[in-house]
Amino acid sequence: MIESPLLTHLAGYSGGQWQDSSGTRNFEVFNPANGEVIARVAAMNADEVEQAIRSGCSALRLSQPYSIEARQRWLEEIRDALTAHREELGRILCSEHGKPLPEACGEVDYAAGFFDYCARHIGALESHALAERPRGCSWTVHYRPVGVVGLITPWNFPIGMIAKKLSAALAAGCPSVIKPASETPLTMIALFTLLDEHTSLPPGMVNLVMGKASMIGQVLCESPEVPMLSFTGSTEVGRRLLVDTALQVKKLALELGGNAPFIVFDDADLEAAADNLMANKFRGGGQTCVCANRIFVHDRVMARFSELLAQRVSALTVGDGMNEGVDIGPLINKAGFDKVRRHVSDALALGGTLIAGPDPGSLDNVGLFYPPTVVSGVTRDMACFREETFGPLVPLVSFSSEDEVVAAGNDTEFGLAAYVFSADPERAQRVTAALRFGHVGWNTGTGPAPEAPFGGMKASGIGREGGLEGLFEFVEPQTVPRGD
Repeated sequence: MIESPLLTHLAGYSGGQWQDSSGTRNFEVFNPANGEVIARVAAMNADEVEQAIRSGCSALRLSQPYSIEARQRWLEEIRDALTAHREELGRILCSEHGKPLPEACGEVDYAAGFFDYCARHIGALESHALAERPRGCSWTVHYRPVGVVGLITPWNFPIGMIAKKLSAALAAGCPSVIKPASETPLTMIALFTLLDEHTSLPPGMVNLVMGKASMIGQVLCESPEVPMLSFTGSTEVGRRLLVDTALQVKKLALELGGNAPFIVFDDADLEAAADNLMANKFRGGGQTCVCANRIFVHDRVMARFSELLAQRVSALTVGDGMNEGVDIGPLINKAGFDKVRRHVSDALALGGTLIAGPDPGSLDNVGLFYPPTVVSGVTRDMACFREETFGPLVPLVSFSSEDEVVAAGNDTEFGLAAYVFSADPERAQRVTAALRFGHVGWNTGTGPAPEAPFGGMKASGIGREGGLEGLFEFVEPQTVPRGD
């Protein structure tokens, strides 16, 4: 079992108090590196989730809202607490997720960046008067909190994803009811320990609920006291939330699935493109929505680029993320492992060529450690082209023209992230504008940052996180004309 001063309570939190669930209901948390149970966490029932919502309602202030200064102080307190406890948070994150420890600590820094950004830019939410006087009135625009919000986060970024949502919600003055993934609840519990012990948040401002996702989601969807949900996860669940909240016309912020194209033109710096692909693709073991999923390489440079990738991939170390020198940890569960193996097997059966990595049939006794794999000759009829692999597979697709690769890149219902590598600025501008993705890197594989808005087009979501756009997600503008 894991021991930590940040995990003295393995239960929910509402109304400023830890809520050790009555009875014996709990669920187990596993270390994916060795399959061991590292914690048993209390699972909440529907009544306890409703109590968390009521606690949020008690903290909501509309007629006398929390001041900008108070909200800024909360954000700064959380930023400082994350920074001061980054190593312990990273250790907990690594233990339940599996990503290498340095990467886990880097995720804590990333999370702190969202609270810092919102603290520094919270002045944008100040009320302001219009310079014009339509109809002889003075007009003031106020930014009111939406209300109690439900924040639902995935397992692949246990601290990074909640930071995106919670920072903006607190900046707006919104109390929240937070549901982490059952695979990785310990990092969230550790965060709530910091919120409880190191911040001046009012009771009920943050509430933690854990347990059966379908039940908790149903309570949040059906409650009239929760006017907004912010969800990061699969497009399938996102579609369900659209239906389940339609009657109440809830506000939704959705970051959903991806199928990112990574396009390498023949004039690109191939060494730089290969380095960026490695950093982009293998972060979190390839278990991110923004990592490259379809790698399009111009046929003139395919042979050289494949060689560069094979060299880099063969140098990676796979193992327990707590061990020094490990580049890639385990996948989160057997279902994730089996999906990667299915995609590799399917690609090879349909004519693909194994450039790096083992034959998938030899991987029966490796636990959840899937070795990084490169397959060339990938075509549209292969599963790894159509579906998001969510693992360390690099599928290489050949192309010969700009129009062809733009059409192929857009040939997906998803539109979250894309990447273009070319030395020609005019070409890069054309291709970037033509790609229907919310985030398009040019000569970089970098993902989202606190300072910039991030979100998807098409079936990849609604709304933005980060930047000023993300800061405004949890407010409702209220316009007040005044007759003199």
